[in-house]
Amino acid sequence: MSGRARLTVFAALASLMAASALLPLASPRGWFFKAMLCVVLQAGVGAAARRVPLARPLTILGQALVSLLVLTVMFTPHQAVGGVLPGPQSLRQLGQLVQDGMTDVTNFAIPAPVTPGIRFLLVGGVLLIALAVDAIAVTYNSAAPAGLPLLALYAVAAGLEDGGSQWLYFLIAAAGYLLLLLAEGRDRLSRWGRVFGGAPRQNGWAGPAGAAGGGAPLAPVRTGRRIGAMALGIALVLPAVLPSLSGGLLDSAGGGSGDGLGNGVGSAAAVRPEVALQDYLNQPDNREVMTYRTNSPDATGMYLRIVSLDEFDGTQWSASKDAKLDIPDVLPTPQGQGEDVRYTEVDTSVAVDRDYAQGWLPMPYPAVRVRADGDWRYQPEGRMVIGDHGQTTAGLHYQVTSAQLEPTAAQLAAAPPATGRIAEQYEKVPGSLPKIVATTARQVTRSATTDYQRALDLQRYFTSGEFVYNTEAKSGTGVDAIARFLQTKEGFCVHFAFTMAAMARTLHIPARVAVGFTPGSLTSEGTMSVGLKDAHAWPELYFEGIGWTRFEPTPYRGTAPSYTLSTSTAGGSATPDPTQHGTGSTARPTPSASSQCAEHNSGQAACGSAAAAGGGSGGSGTDGLRLAGLALIALLVLLLPALPLIWRSRVRAGRLGGGREKSGGLVLSAWREVLDTGWDYGIPPDESETPRRAMARLITDGRLSGTAAAGATSLGAAVERTLYAPTPGAATGLAADVHAVRAGLHASAGRGARLRARYFPRSFARVLWRFSAGASATSERLARTLDRVAAPLRRRLSS
Repeated sequence: MSGRARLTVFAALASLMAASALLPLASPRGWFFKAMLCVVLQAGVGAAARRVPLARPLTILGQALVSLLVLTVMFTPHQAVGGVLPGPQSLRQLGQLVQDGMTDVTNFAIPAPVTPGIRFLLVGGVLLIALAVDAIAVTYNSAAPAGLPLLALYAVAAGLEDGGSQWLYFLIAAAGYLLLLLAEGRDRLSRWGRVFGGAPRQNGWAGPAGAAGGGAPLAPVRTGRRIGAMALGIALVLPAVLPSLSGGLLDSAGGGSGDGLGNGVGSAAAVRPEVALQDYLNQPDNREVMTYRTNSPDATGMYLRIVSLDEFDGTQWSASKDAKLDIPDVLPTPQGQGEDVRYTEVDTSVAVDRDYAQGWLPMPYPAVRVRADGDWRYQPEGRMVIGDHGQTTAGLHYQVTSAQLEPTAAQLAAAPPATGRIAEQYEKVPGSLPKIVATTARQVTRSATTDYQRALDLQRYFTSGEFVYNTEAKSGTGVDAIARFLQTKEGFCVHFAFTMAAMARTLHIPARVAVGFTPGSLTSEGTMSVGLKDAHAWPELYFEGIGWTRFEPTPYRGTAPSYTLSTSTAGGSATPDPTQHGTGSTARPTPSASSQCAEHNSGQAACGSAAAAGGGSGGSGTDGLRLAGLALIALLVLLLPALPLIWRSRVRAGRLGGGREKSGGLVLSAWREVLDTGWDYGIPPDESETPRRAMARLITDGRLSGTAAAGATSLGAAVERTLYAPTPGAATGLAADVHAVRAGLHASAGRGARLRARYFPRSFARVLWRFSAGASATSERLARTLDRVAAPLRRRLSS
């Protein structure tokens, strides 16, 4: 195998070894084999292109195009031209996969399920890093900077995965990088030989090259070792200081930075709860995320609403983007609510687990007054309270006064059709909505004469036993997912809620979807406990004069509101079967011993005694750690590219620092410096040349003239006197000659050559050669030691 082919293999291997750090992030892990196949194919294309040979940019372009073809065939074959070529439709689908993957990453915690979007991000990301590593290490013959994309890949995994196994993946990634460096060192040695002291002396020989290899190079080797140790040390401690990244509406408790609902800070419009809810409901443990006390006489109606999703574009439901306001002392009357609707004011005190970092405040609907410490804002359209400037619910204690509405069936039946902005905004359906949705809605409600009766018919349609509740069903809330759900009749709460809302809109009933929690379960201490598996989604339908009202189409989850359990009006539909919902673990709580705790902050400790141990508002230490981690990443990104520059500057200063005149050391140090300077500017040294011939070639190839040419000639003569003259004599002005040569080379070089000589000097390979020699020597010593240990055993066996 040639040196270039070996380097290609090790570049691909290093990329895959670094990519192994991503394995704990998603399950199942079959995506890694797809990534492996893509990387191997991409490396093969690069090897073939370099063998032709093609120009370097064309080689990289060819690899990128083939990689795009592979991703197209793998992820969007139905949209591709002929199933292979990426046309406009397939490119749009790939872009959609990127968006879906980014959203899924924020929704899930670790280990996340491998959704199509996450799979594309993993495979595509590994392929992109592998392309960068191959281009830097093989196409452009510089393996050391290839550690930057490898480090970036490892840093992403280390930042996301908060587990004790990352040290193992660090060792794997570091081993891959070291193998790549050793392969490049061997390739350079095979092409250049042991150049001017670039390798250790053998058999004590110390000619011109040997002289150049003795003594002084130990200093840059020590510098290189320090740089390598520092870089690997930073990467090793990176997982410990890098803030774990979590996000999404619902974070998994299975591993991530928190066990509660995830970090929802950000645009409310970016919420995609369907995949997060599914992951959350499938957790093995019903981990508690909050507790609350309430004086509500009806615990079954204490749904804790987080966010309202009222915009449907055919792909997903999202929250409106209205401006957020300061929270008023008393919230406005709920939209559409008339004065004749009965309600009971309920006081609720909530204590949130410190691991529940959510950007929306869970509250009973509709809230009337909210008292919460921190930077919270009010969004009127959805009546949501949203954290600002990074504010979350982690460890928060807050009080809510809400109105528990008690509309009657007669009031709902008498409600006139919605008009104006409500009808325009909340009856809107995308043009891509399949006909089966509207057709099914009309069939189900064909005997109804009012919107209320139609809403009851829709709820009864889903809870009659025809549909199966299954949290393992394929998630999704777009038009295709809704149509699939109506055909398969199998899904979980998001399918029921989003489908009923879409069907209601086709019947010109304003509808939206709420996401939050069912009431939870009563504890022995009289508090209500809300856990992971209480996460839920339900539709809200609008009736003029009553406002937004909750319906419950999901069987065996939550409870149907009382106003949906009887139909006293003429022409009404059959009474829904309440047993289809069941009460689950929800029980009526004992009225709070101090219901006034919601009115007085001094009662917080008594109201939330079970959760008060969580304490604090949380987040401040995490924010500081996050800032420290980000600062470290920024420092690392700035430092790593500068390592060759720092090493080269220190070596130059050490060689020209003086103090070696009597032994001729300064002459040989200056000689080594001028040879490395020429090498940095693209003039490789040749150990077979005499000093005079080497300087003549440097003057010609470097287009030197004037003081630069004179300095090179003077240096060549000084080296000859030092090596061969009986009495060399003292040499002066060597540093000035070196600086003159360097200035001449810099002036005659192009901009690209100048930048490379400064930031990616070719002579940095000496560090790698020393490392390779040290590794070889260590390996030989280890082999000899093992041989000595095994010798007595072999003798016993032979006897």
